[in-house]
This record gives sequence, structure tokens and C-alpha cells, in this order.
Amino acid sequence: MTNWQTKKLGEVCDIGAGNSAPQKREYFIDGIYPFFRTSDIGQVHIGRITKSSDYLNDKGIKGLKLFNKGTILLPKSGASTFLNHRVVLGIDGYVSSHLATIKTDEKVLNNNYLFYFLQEVKAQDLIQDHKYPSLNLPVIGNIEISYPESIPEQHRIVKILDEVFEKTTKAKENAEKNLNNSKELFESYLQSVFTDDAEQKKLGDKSLFQIIDGDRGKNYPKKSDFHNEGYCLFLNTKNVRPNGFDFKTTMFITEKKDNVLGNGKLKRNDVLLTTRGTIGNIAVYNGNVLFENIRINSGMLIFRPNTKLIIPEYLFAIFQSGIMKTQIKKYVSGAAQPQLPIKTLVNFSIPVPKSISEQKSIVAKLDKLSAETKKLEAIYKQKLVDLEELKKSVLKKAFAGEL
Repeated sequence: MTNWQTKKLGEVCDIGAGNSAPQKREYFIDGIYPFFRTSDIGQVHIGRITKSSDYLNDKGIKGLKLFNKGTILLPKSGASTFLNHRVVLGIDGYVSSHLATIKTDEKVLNNNYLFYFLQEVKAQDLIQDHKYPSLNLPVIGNIEISYPESIPEQHRIVKILDEVFEKTTKAKENAEKNLNNSKELFESYLQSVFTDDAEQKKLGDKSLFQIIDGDRGKNYPKKSDFHNEGYCLFLNTKNVRPNGFDFKTTMFITEKKDNVLGNGKLKRNDVLLTTRGTIGNIAVYNGNVLFENIRINSGMLIFRPNTKLIIPEYLFAIFQSGIMKTQIKKYVSGAAQPQLPIKTLVNFSIPVPKSISEQKSIVAKLDKLSAETKKLEAIYKQKLVDLEELKKSVLKKAFAGEL
């Protein structure tokens, strides 16, 4: 039976850190030498990294330490420390000072064995001050690692882990592909279901619906006006999502405050659209919503349909579709704070079947497909969760000497 050793990383590894990035931008012009940052590490999570977002030229590399292929990198300072991203340099490169560098003594510890071991090490458990997250090099050096003394045995374990991770990675890619395909199937059907013989109507057509803005005047609620409970739910951006309402977090205003506000209070069958910041999220205030008093915030609009000509569920479906998304993408203004003004929105066109029964038929078809799509999405999401759990289970067995 192979003997196992437990050592601190500092005893069997060379632990260091990269260099501060050169301050002069000219050092990155026509660069040919990779300079790896925490943002690069965040693109890979588990595996080898061979490309960087920044490359240094001959002037930029002066005084910097070159790290050899095979060096393990992990974030050691900043918010990225919380992320368990561990990668191996697939090429020689220069490294940011926000990254710790670890290289094993290959006579004692296989580098790839250590790489897999570090997947099990949670940075959150090692950080002392979560307000200013960082992992000091001595803290990393004090991490204890258990490993078989036999290098061939380490290689055997690594080979098993390579095979497991390769298979789970492929399975994960297939699950993610199937998940995306199910979403694209619904989007494609959503785009095609609207009949060609429907009339094209402008959103500014007042016979179809009113467009109602919120009260943005002097009485608009201040931070002190909001409460965890109250008479009237005051919507925020977290409450209106791409496919309807979400009430996980809520804030309320009193009846007195509600009474001094003007426009912006919902009535049943109203359709909401977010028009500032995150644009295009939608919801219907129908009988399924339990709150009796709701107001929109300043980044939303209410569409109050004339239900003799257009039903709210059909309008919701139109707002979900590529018909609306394409027009939003074309006309959205404001780079720092994207917004969709009413004066722009009223010129958007949507297809509206004359028959209410036809609108109901379209909605019924979409509801049925949406339900089937959600079932598929739930299956694929659970598959992704199961694959992650499988990897964790195999890693745990590997470092407990059970493989």
C-alpha cells in the first residue's frame, strides 16, 4: 500500500506572485509577450490558459519575471479572490501581482496533482477580512496537502482525474448546448407564430392602448419612504424580469405616500416594460399577482390595452419576441445609462391580428411550447448540477486515497 504524506504547500512548492502591470500604455502597443491578469483567469475556471487580453512589447517586459509553462495561477487579491479559478500556464508568460504563482518540486509532487488538489481549496475559508479580500503568500504556503509518496501513484490518480474531467466537460458542453437549443427553439417559434395577415400597428396607436409613465415629480419616493412592508408595492428593477414578475425582494410605500403620487399605478391587465438601464424586461399584472396596490418606478412604462382590440397576454408575447427585441436594439439610446424614450417607442411596429380569438390561439400555442421548453431546461440545468457534484465527489475520493 502506498504511503501518504501531509505537507504544507510551502514545503513542497515554490510560491510567489507576479509583477505590477507596467503603467505606460505604450508598453502594450504591438505586444508579443502575454501578460496574464485575474480577468484572464476568470475566463477559464479549470484548465490550461494560453491566451491573454494584454501583450507586452520588448520595453514592457524589462524588470518583470517570466513564469514558465506549467506554473499554476490563482487569484490572491481583490474580488476575484472569492472565485475558485485555478489554471495552469500553457505557455511561458508574465503575470499580474494580483495572481499567486505556484510551481511544485516535481521530484516530490506532480504539478497536475497539485492543480487538481487546489480545486478543493476554497478561498473563502482562508480569507480573514472579507471586506478587503486577499490571500497572503504565507497563508497559501500554509495550506496542507496530502499526497502519495509514490510519483507513479500520483500520475495514476492524475490520469483518472483527467479522464473524469474530460468526460464531464464534454457532457457539460452537450448539456449547455441542449439548454441553448431549447431556448432557441422557443425564440424561433415565437418569431414565426405571428401571422403574416396581421395588421402592422404602431405602439403609439391610442386605439390599442394607453402608454402611461410613472410619477417623476417632487413626490417621487425617497429612500426613507421605502419599507419592508406596507400598503403599496413599489417596483424595482429586480421585480420585472425578461419573462415576468419576480417578488423575491420587495419594498413598499405607505397609503399616504401612494395617495400623493399621480400616474404610475397599475390596474389589472396592464403590461409593464422596463425602459431604462435594463431595457425590455416585461410583466403582466394579471389575476395571478397577489398584490392589490402596485406602482412602477421611473425606469418603467405601463401599457394599458384596449382588451376589445388586443389582449394583454398577446402584447406580452409580442414584447418577448424578436420583433420587439430587434427594434429595441436598433433604437436604444444612452451608453452609460441606456434608455428607451416614449417618443421613440411610439414608432415601433407590431403585428396585431384583428380577431381576439386568433390572438388567444397564438397565446395558447406559445404557453404550451413554453411549458415544454421549461421542462427541458429544468432537465438540462439539473444535469449541469449533477456533473458538478460528480466532479466534487471524485476529487474528494482522490485526495482521501479512495481511487
